[in-house]
Amino acid sequence: MPVPESYDAVIVGGGHNGLVAAAYLAGAGQSVLVLERLAATGGAAVSTRPFAGVDARLSRYSYLVSLLPPKIVRELGLDFAVRRRTVSSYTPAVRDGRATGLLVGGDGTRDSFAALTGSDREYQAWQRFYRRTGQVAERVFPTLTEPLPTREALRERIGDADAWRMLFEEPIGVAVEESFDDDLVRGVVLTDALIGTFADAHDASLLQNRCFLYHVIGGGTGDWDVPVGGMGALTDALAAAARAAGAHIRTGHEAVRIETDGTHAEVTVRADGGERTVGARRVLVNASPQALAALLGDEPPEPAEGAQLKVNMLLTRLPRLLDRSVDPREAFAGTFHIAEGYGQLADAYRDAAAGRLPAAPPSEIYCHSLTDPSILGPDLAARGYQTLTLFGLHTPARLFAADNEATRAALLRATLAELDSHLEEPVAECLALDGNGEPCIEAKTPLDLEQDLRLPGGHIFHRDLAFPYATGETGRWGVETAHPNILLCGAGAVRGGGVSGVPGHNAAMAALGR
Repeated sequence: MPVPESYDAVIVGGGHNGLVAAAYLAGAGQSVLVLERLAATGGAAVSTRPFAGVDARLSRYSYLVSLLPPKIVRELGLDFAVRRRTVSSYTPAVRDGRATGLLVGGDGTRDSFAALTGSDREYQAWQRFYRRTGQVAERVFPTLTEPLPTREALRERIGDADAWRMLFEEPIGVAVEESFDDDLVRGVVLTDALIGTFADAHDASLLQNRCFLYHVIGGGTGDWDVPVGGMGALTDALAAAARAAGAHIRTGHEAVRIETDGTHAEVTVRADGGERTVGARRVLVNASPQALAALLGDEPPEPAEGAQLKVNMLLTRLPRLLDRSVDPREAFAGTFHIAEGYGQLADAYRDAAAGRLPAAPPSEIYCHSLTDPSILGPDLAARGYQTLTLFGLHTPARLFAADNEATRAALLRATLAELDSHLEEPVAECLALDGNGEPCIEAKTPLDLEQDLRLPGGHIFHRDLAFPYATGETGRWGVETAHPNILLCGAGAVRGGGVSGVPGHNAAMAALGR
């Protein structure tokens, strides 16, 4: 029987976290093999041309960057950049029968608050609230690439008892309601607690708090930036860095089993119609905890469930708004909130929890090409084409189980109808046509994401997020498993979720004994 090839580290999964780990380990002089079952690396952080015959390269799944530490970009020498959006958000509204809205970002923010609410109070409250979360971000974000602090150590580092209580001890809905009076303003704040998470503002589990925390600490500022060249530019840079450091990357190679005695592991790999075995001192798994359990033959963790709709569109032009006070290029440059008032979000959660699609599906949109037109071919850019990315909330996977295709179509119609209610013209009239004469629009439900990317239940974070401190169930870095030489380097690690590279970095540090 031939002796299997062997490496210091085998990394299962060539998504962005696996590539981060590979680059660090290979850069430290270790022999590294990355196994990716798909034809290309990148996982959910990829850029593709989803519309036949159209030269538009969209960030198909994940689409914004907040949690990627500059430290990783710097240490790996990545040829990668982000751009700050000129507008943070726009939220359309109807007040006294008049179309209006809240524009956050730039010099007009204060005036926009005043025009919407009739006073300066909400703007002042907004400033106080985000000044406090900004101070938390400055203290918490650097800890993401350090060994896990204890709960008490993190509390001391934050050094603000009120902020700690607001974010870590009581439902975020309490702080939102105490801080703001206006329903629309409350809703805009709450959305950061719900993106990719199915929870109510007052959920006793504090799942919404954990989601909120990760959405406001990125970069130490909470800013969400546009990846220049699309999300695939990041994973392409990571793959190049890993290869330059000496890592071997094999696409079309699927790991199907891991056996370990705690000091040596063997990974069974399926490729080209056959199977073979690769040896490793250590295996880093850039996949979900459910996938890890299946590979090891262990008891799987509790099932995960995603709760979002992802829609990609290409338009010949941006649609005109009913609110004539704002230019569409401003409104869509940041996050365009739809049906995300505080009461609307609560209603949508109740609908979905009761097993039905939300009557008014909440969602948010942004236009990548306004900030970074490089994702469009020169001809499309010259003709004024634009991309739109929509992310819908409160649509758990269970709603699609009976008939995914029909439910997807119904939800898409209802979601676009909510958007159209704030436009002078239906967004469908602005859709470009692909090479087959079909509208350039695609929608992905949680079940589609599970099928495409093996996200358990379509959960974009692989499982519910955890607070970024140590508990009795975590190891030093939050990547450890029951097997000493098997590490979890995907989004399901503690401090995972989002496009961050943090689990990849931390798994590499754990593997190196740092």
